[in-house]
Amino acid sequence: HFQPLENICKPTVDTAAAAFYLNRKPQTLRIWAMRQHPIQPVNINGRLAWPVAEIKRLLGMNGGAK
Repeated sequence: HFQPLENICKPTVDTAAAAFYLNRKPQTLRIWAMRQHPIQPVNINGRLAWPVAEIKRLLGMNGGAK
């Protein structure tokens, strides 16, 4: 279904993918989008897009950067 997070090259992922990586339900992320939570999506053409770098940060993945 979803490729490993470390293989994602795009700057953002959709809500379904972000929910999968964060082990949350998509509706939980939609609620996060309306409130101040550790990760905020960007709005692209009326759709939520979740920054991959922020998902990795929340999961403690530094992406190889020091």
